[in-house]
Amino acid sequence: MPSDPAGRRWARTFLQVAAAVSLAGCERPLSVLHPAGPSARAIAEVWWWMFGVASVVLVGVVALWLLAMRRHREMDEAAAQRVGVRWMVGGGIVLPVAAITALLVFGAQAGRHQLPWPQVGAQPLRIEAIGHRWWWQLRYPDHGHDLRNELRLPVGRAVDIHTRSADVIHSFWVPRLGGKLDAVPGRTAVVRLQADRAGIYQGVCAEFCGTGHAHMTMTVIAMEPADFDAWLAGGPP
Repeated sequence: MPSDPAGRRWARTFLQVAAAVSLAGCERPLSVLHPAGPSARAIAEVWWWMFGVASVVLVGVVALWLLAMRRHREMDEAAAQRVGVRWMVGGGIVLPVAAITALLVFGAQAGRHQLPWPQVGAQPLRIEAIGHRWWWQLRYPDHGHDLRNELRLPVGRAVDIHTRSADVIHSFWVPRLGGKLDAVPGRTAVVRLQADRAGIYQGVCAEFCGTGHAHMTMTVIAMEPADFDAWLAGGPP
């Protein structure tokens, strides 16, 4: 069969463009694929596992479909029906159940990083995040600080965010540091964050909460422990 270098070049170019488009947002400020803490890293690992499993399943299903189409022409009707039933059971029940179970196991482990489990050593810092239309109130109840759309936390220390809402349902989310959590009126929920390195990150409301939803953002400043302690004590950052 004659080679088709032009066709291969087009296919290679298409794959490169598709990969570039697919991964264009991986290092954006709100990208879960650019984690800066253990909670966010666990979520990113689940995403990559989901992407890998989905890719393998897609390639496998297409390959098996092509094989089945080829073999179908070589079988009589009864044999084709028997083979079809086997493929339906294997590909329609066994394969999805196995894939979903595996992802559930990985997802459950990632979820543990978001929960306020007791830990040895320095106790987590408590911060209250109160959603308003359309801004975030960040309170440090043990130290008296009360910030607007600004969250400061120390590097390398777990932080428990106690989230609630003063009006409608909001959703607290700092994608590069951890998972999202709904802020519901009359109810307090807790999510654990931790930053591995100093820097400025972005947080948002991930639940549509009205006309000002798109502007309900916050700046998250991860500080070196000494600088954070100085700020918390009222000194210069």
